[in-house]
Amino acid sequence: MQNYQLSDFLPTTKKELELRGWNEIDVILFSGDAYIDHPAFGVAVIGRVLEANGYKVAIVPQPDWHGDFRDFKKLGRPRLFFGISPGCMDSMVNKYTANRRLRSEDAYSPDGRHDCRPEYPTIVYSKILRSLYPDVPIVLGGIEASLRRLTHYDYWQDKLMKCILCDSGADIISYGMGERTIIKIAEELSKGRPIKEIRELPQTVFLSPKKDIPKGIMPDDIILHSHEKCLKDKKAEAQNYRHIEEESNKMHAQRLLQEVDGIYAVVNPPYPPMTTEELDASFDLPYTRLPHPKYKGKRIPAYEMIKHSVNIHRGCFGGCAFCTISAHQGKFITSRSKKSILKEVENVVRMPDFKGYLSDLGGPSANMYAMHGKNLRACEKCKRPSCIHPEICPNLQTDHTPLLDIYHAVDSLPEIKKSFIGSGVRYDLLQYKSHDEKTNLAAKQYTRELIVRHVSGRLKVAPEHTSDYVLRLMRKPPFKLFEQFKQVFDKINKEKNLRQQIVPYFISSHPGCNAENMAELAAITKKLDFHLEQVQDFTPTPMTIATETWYTGYDPYTLEPVVSAKTQHEKLAQRQFFFWYKPEERPKIERELRRMGRMDLVKQLYGGYPSRQPLSEIPNKKNHGASSRKKQGYRDEEKTEMRKRSRCHKS
Repeated sequence: MQNYQLSDFLPTTKKELELRGWNEIDVILFSGDAYIDHPAFGVAVIGRVLEANGYKVAIVPQPDWHGDFRDFKKLGRPRLFFGISPGCMDSMVNKYTANRRLRSEDAYSPDGRHDCRPEYPTIVYSKILRSLYPDVPIVLGGIEASLRRLTHYDYWQDKLMKCILCDSGADIISYGMGERTIIKIAEELSKGRPIKEIRELPQTVFLSPKKDIPKGIMPDDIILHSHEKCLKDKKAEAQNYRHIEEESNKMHAQRLLQEVDGIYAVVNPPYPPMTTEELDASFDLPYTRLPHPKYKGKRIPAYEMIKHSVNIHRGCFGGCAFCTISAHQGKFITSRSKKSILKEVENVVRMPDFKGYLSDLGGPSANMYAMHGKNLRACEKCKRPSCIHPEICPNLQTDHTPLLDIYHAVDSLPEIKKSFIGSGVRYDLLQYKSHDEKTNLAAKQYTRELIVRHVSGRLKVAPEHTSDYVLRLMRKPPFKLFEQFKQVFDKINKEKNLRQQIVPYFISSHPGCNAENMAELAAITKKLDFHLEQVQDFTPTPMTIATETWYTGYDPYTLEPVVSAKTQHEKLAQRQFFFWYKPEERPKIERELRRMGRMDLVKQLYGGYPSRQPLSEIPNKKNHGASSRKKQGYRDEEKTEMRKRSRCHKS
């Protein structure tokens, strides 16, 4: 493998600028994450894309926001703009669990340290830069700004917050996957246009007085309820989010306008999906695939998880109500070419610590590669947020043949011992019966090859719940499909004499879910011989339908009331049913089931025998063993969430 020099990374200090002979920088990017020069980390992608288009780019990772702000001043004033990317995750999701507890580590910081970024770095960094360089344009990007581009509910402050431009003082947001947008912004600023005049670019958000909105308010514009109205009327907030989600997932979207503080937040429609050639160009840039040398000897957890993995497509048409991917990447799939994928795999196998095993060959969902509408004209008119819920669209081409071709090409490389599929698999796509027999045969072949060749002992899938009502609100398939898939999994394992496990993910406290639903989940999963591990409480994250349902109490599409667990007591009352098999949980669970009048579930879970441990003997907070078990439970939950959120990079 090539021995990289300091000058092979984008510069982060004056010394590194001197190594390149630069005395001026076009763009300075501030990042809330450690700088990892890898296509799974958004700030590296944006930096490399700008560099490839001839711009001189520097990155300041995790600047110190205390004291004299020297990190914000050390590289001086850029010629064009400051860019701010708070990181691959929303900073508050990254820092706190669903119970608002501090996570055990910051996965995107050296050695998992918690003190490397502030809360809401988008706002903090912008305010500092605005105070130091009031005339330099500030462009916001990354997941935090993207998902806070309009009025949104913030779980950690328990309130509605404005478009993040209002609180940050920045000039413009590049939302979603930002390669094309950032180049256009750089081009317009290079022409000498003031940032306040750049108002026509797709996939951007800006603030404007009504009189200055380009072309004025047009008949096709969607006027959302104002921020002020949403503060007073939760139903208005819910109504907004149907429009916001639909326009995030349309091929030809409409402009969104929302009044806030007497002006308007204007959201220009997104670009059409990238082409394969454009996506290849982004992934084929000269990434070192390594953390910057400044982190030598330090562990960055998120990097350790993905360093031997390869992302093969972008986008997800699942439309899960609790997921942010559709709001950021959209539902249309753009797939990389086989040539580009193999080129990256060859880079991975040259890494000195590579032992022959690819940790993941996947994407936001593992098995959506090369899938698209058969009739693209129908897709251009479609407003459905999901192509597979409530049922798989008959216009969706679900052939797994192109994906099998990728697997076979990768596995044929002599350096590859095995490629694992670590991304989530949509088993409903595997069980779908198409009118095309070739497609059905490919799904059977894919299922068999996945189970026999690509599982690292445990295949993780995400049924998420067992209740049909809750699953409908989640936009997930009926649980019976998971049971059918498990039967296939067990049958193939038996045929091949394999001792693999299927590991299901489940969520508690999702909108619409109650304690009785969770008790039934416990009984059903016990019958299937599961002792659940991959579990988490629902975390309300900005700009998802589930979050807005949880906050407002209404389904944004039907405006029907939906009840949710809100208090910590209610959430823990649901979560306890995941762990029915732990002796210390049994007395509390039995008491709750008796309160519900569900003695049938007591019998199903415990065989009708009374608990031998009275409630008075349940370990309390002072009991070290119980505390350790709780802490381990929270760590397991954090790992589950991080795995889910690291399936796609967020530029």
